[in-house]
Amino acid sequence: MGKKEPQKPSKAWMDTYGDMITLMLCFFVMLYNPTEADPVEMAMMMSSLQTDSTGGGQSAVSGRLADLGNSINTLPSIEKGKSLGLAKKKAVSLFAPDIKSTKITVSSDERGLVITLAADSFFAEGSAELNIEETRESLLRISQFLTQPELAKRKFRIEGHTDSVHIPSEKWPSNWELSTARATNVLHYLSDFGINEKQFSVAGYADTQPKFSSDTPDARAQNRRVDIIILDEGHF
Repeated sequence: MGKKEPQKPSKAWMDTYGDMITLMLCFFVMLYNPTEADPVEMAMMMSSLQTDSTGGGQSAVSGRLADLGNSINTLPSIEKGKSLGLAKKKAVSLFAPDIKSTKITVSSDERGLVITLAADSFFAEGSAELNIEETRESLLRISQFLTQPELAKRKFRIEGHTDSVHIPSEKWPSNWELSTARATNVLHYLSDFGINEKQFSVAGYADTQPKFSSDTPDARAQNRRVDIIILDEGHF
């Protein structure tokens, strides 16, 4: 009798191993948070993936090098956008009670991150005196937000706005003075609560920058506001 050929090892275990690797990959994908990714590493990885490789090497033609240079040059703006995005999330969370009561809204535009104070909640009509008893907690939360370490190198601007109606007053000859005084008074109270005044500028725009053009009472109420802006570098 001839010798019996040894039985080849079973490869069935590879199916189980492959399933396990797939499940682990899915698990780590679920854990991955793209907002925490290092933008430098992401740019390098994207450049690597977009570059042809042959024989384990990467081609480094001038066009691809230029693309990589453009990616690296855009990293500061990527980082700034990421920073303001995280700041907006924190603001929405911190100001939840004020947003619910419509005292504050949080948005973003070309100027940067905008925290809008509803003037009717913070000031009496035709007055620049803050209703501090009703808004103290809101102003405290704003000062806490603006003094976070990650905003230490940022610049802020407080903008006062009015509606198109001018209430005659010896103290406020026009809405220009009223809008500027409201913005200045917000700065003074935030300073009392611990913000660094050197990071701030103040502006009054009267009724020249309305949010809504219609002349209804609701539109005028929306136009009466004070905006606190975490400025993008292009608007310093």
